[in-house]
Amino acid sequence: MRKGLQSVENSENNSYKIIAVDDEIGIVDSLSIFLKRTGYQFVGVTDPMEAIERVKNEHFDLMVLDFIMTPIHGDQVVEEIRKFNKDLYILLLTGHKDLAPPLDTIKRLDIQGYCEKSDKFDQLLLLIESGIKSIKQMNDIKQINHELSDTYEKLEQAYLESIETLRYTVEAKDIYTRGHSERVADFSVLIGKKLGLSEEDLRNLHLGGLFHDIGKIGVPDSILQKDSRLTDDEYSQIKQHPNIGVHILSNASIFRDILPIVEHHHEKYDGTGYPSRLAGENIPYLARITTVADSFDAMTSRRSYRDSLPIEFVIEELERCRGTQFDPKIVDAFLDIVRNDFSSVQEIMGKYK
Repeated sequence: MRKGLQSVENSENNSYKIIAVDDEIGIVDSLSIFLKRTGYQFVGVTDPMEAIERVKNEHFDLMVLDFIMTPIHGDQVVEEIRKFNKDLYILLLTGHKDLAPPLDTIKRLDIQGYCEKSDKFDQLLLLIESGIKSIKQMNDIKQINHELSDTYEKLEQAYLESIETLRYTVEAKDIYTRGHSERVADFSVLIGKKLGLSEEDLRNLHLGGLFHDIGKIGVPDSILQKDSRLTDDEYSQIKQHPNIGVHILSNASIFRDILPIVEHHHEKYDGTGYPSRLAGENIPYLARITTVADSFDAMTSRRSYRDSLPIEFVIEELERCRGTQFDPKIVDAFLDIVRNDFSSVQEIMGKYK
């Protein structure tokens, strides 16, 4: 029975690879016999510089490392290894406990344990077995996290596809706004690049532009398609769409960073907008960018109650509302694009129609 258990243990151990580093060949040979008998894959190295290269180019689960060596000591070996490998489990061997490196060095280099050299390897085997158990647990945790992450990504993708369907439904309710969200996304990114924003901010601007009007799914068709002036009650219903949008999107973390855009893209720089009457820099920065993009596309697109407005008039409106409806610096950045790189603006204006 014991032989059977030992065979299983050896089989499990064989999946773990150990490297031993000691400039005394006798120690390496003894460890080789001892650890191979226990079932581990084993590599023995007497040159610490070679050991660094082996770890750099091969996978090892655990390292048994002598402290006092030439041409460099064990702590220097670990120092180099930690520059490219943070996961290797390392046990340090010392000729005498007084020769061990300081405790703060052991902590700083994330050395998991050390023991004194001995003719018997009982203590070292216990440390190795303990180390292998820790490595197995960490591998199991990584695998579980990977599986959870994979499942979560699939759920998020499914949710994203569902929200995309809702967005298309919104645009299908009003043919005059078809392509509006895509253009707002593109204009927002165009402004963001002009302002030198990060890739993460540009991604959020694009996603925020795509879904900024998703809340209009909760607005009656009769209001969205009305070709005359809205009543106060109808306008109040329109003003609910940012809050409806946030409610729809808040169930998935993939949309977490764009919620401020969805909620506040109708705020005005002077504090007279909705839904929260925020003013100036209290309005989230990306929402201020989306506001300019949204307004520009609204003015340059055909609507049920009017044709698209001439670009000269739109420029005048942006200038007139600079500092009241819009953040002055963002308007200035966009107007600079319109005046000096109008081809990029025209390209977006002609999209999705």
